[in-house]
Formats: sequence, C-alpha cells, structure tokens
Amino acid sequence: MSTTTMVSPFEPATMSSAQLAAVSFLARYSGRTHALYAFQLRQWFTWCETNALDPLTGVQRAHVELYIRGLSERGLMDSSVNTMMHAVRGYFRFAHIDGLIAADPAIYARLPKVNRDESRTQGLDRLELIRFLQVAQTLTVHHGALAFLLGINALRASEAAAVQIEDYADTLRGYRVLRLIGKGNKPATMPLTVPVLRVLEACRGERTGGPLLLRPVSGKPVDRRDVYRMVTRMAAAAGIPRHISPHSLRHAAITNALDAGVPLRDAQILARHADPRTTEHYDRARGNLDRHGVHFLTAYVAGV
Repeated sequence: MSTTTMVSPFEPATMSSAQLAAVSFLARYSGRTHALYAFQLRQWFTWCETNALDPLTGVQRAHVELYIRGLSERGLMDSSVNTMMHAVRGYFRFAHIDGLIAADPAIYARLPKVNRDESRTQGLDRLELIRFLQVAQTLTVHHGALAFLLGINALRASEAAAVQIEDYADTLRGYRVLRLIGKGNKPATMPLTVPVLRVLEACRGERTGGPLLLRPVSGKPVDRRDVYRMVTRMAAAAGIPRHISPHSLRHAAITNALDAGVPLRDAQILARHADPRTTEHYDRARGNLDRHGVHFLTAYVAGV
C-alpha cells in the first residue's frame, strides 16, 4: 500500500478501496481542516503499511487501540492523541455508513481522557489586556489593528489575517459591522465599537480596498505566521513575561467579557461557539479566585 497516493486526485481505476474511501472522506472538508485530516490519514496509512495491514478492510479494534498507544508512546499529549484520531475515526465511520466495511473498528476504541474543565491557555487579565492594547498602538497601525481584532472582537489568527477593508464598510442598525467567514466556513457579522473602528481606520489610511493588515516592512498582506510573530512582538513590548499567542488574546477577550458580567449567551455569540459548554469552559478557566464560592459560603457561616 503506497501512502503517497492516498490523497491523490480521484482515479477510481487505479485506487484501492482504502484510498477511495480516504478521498471520499476528505472531500467533505476544505482548507486547513482538509490539510489536517489528510495528514492524520497519511499517518494512519503509514502505520498500517509498516504493520502489513490494509488500512480499511484488514483492521480490527485491537489494531486501532495499538495505534492509539503508539501515538501516546511517541510523546503526544492526551489531547493531541485525541486530535490525531479525529480523521481516523471519521474515516471508519463513513466507510461503515457507505457499506465498505461490516463494522466500525474505531467506534469503541478507547481514547485518553482529557480534563476539559480547566484550560492551560495563558490569557491576559484586565490590566494586562489594557496594557497590551495600548502598547500595540505605539508599534505600528497594523499592530494596533491586529491587537484590537484579537483582543476585543475575539477573532482567530486566520480570521484576522483575512480581513479585507471592504469587510467593515457596511452599517447595520446604526453600527459599523465587520463581516467575516469564520471556522467551518460560517459567516458572521459583529459590531465594531468606536475604539476598534478608530484603530482599523488608522490602519486603513487612504486605501479603499484590499487586505487590511499588512506587514509593516514589506507592505505585503499578513498570513497566520505573521500574526503569531506580531503578537509575540507586542507581548514583549508590553512586558508580559510568558508566552502569548493569538489564541491567548481571543481567550482574553472571552474571559474578560465574562468577568465584566456579560451573560453566557452573549459571550457565546462573541466567541461564535456552536456549543455554550465551550464558552463555559472559558469561564471556568479564568483563574479569577475573587468570585469563588468559598468566599460566599465563608461569609454565610461566619457566625457559626
């Protein structure tokens, strides 16, 4: 079984059943998700080839369990092992639905348990976020615009890099709005507050169209890697001693909104989470002990 042709163009006359099933599964996705799932399936096909297994019809649950154990033994974190199995589990699920295999060998394979009640993401508290936004504006107008898009409007790195000047030209019910295509190709419309609009307009300058964020030196449009580098520079300039990523700023936007008293439903809309439990996860991960239940309980029983 050749792994190099696993995700080749659709050529049914020369492809094996396993390869056809892989191409069929990957056709459901696009962009970064397609690239990630293709990588995960290549890893699975390579492991099967090493162990003389057909990646589709020759697999039992025990084989999947051994593959999962092998991922852990390579040093991957439990959450990363689970992520690596997303495409493999989907591959077998749809192969079973399509009648290519009699049973799904991955459906009952045991995955590592991941405690999602707490997040390891290092976000910013209120004062750190304020300092970050202030310092970002002293670097370049592009750093300032990026900081506000991430830290106030909770955009993801790829979403911020893709913002076009035309995307925030509309007014809706008295608000200037930003229109974007988010995760999973879902369209979103969000209002721009006056401070955010001010830094976006400063970044735009005299331009009337095209990408909003440009590389400060070359003037070329930024990509995700540029966003990461710019955030690292802003964090250093703001004197934040720990690692800060674009997701740290998105995390800070959501957690500070919850700390400010924004209702969970409204915070979910800000974050554009499909499931409110995901937003609750950010709330529990704040690391803010001021509102912990023990304070209220201690005051309640103080007279005992």
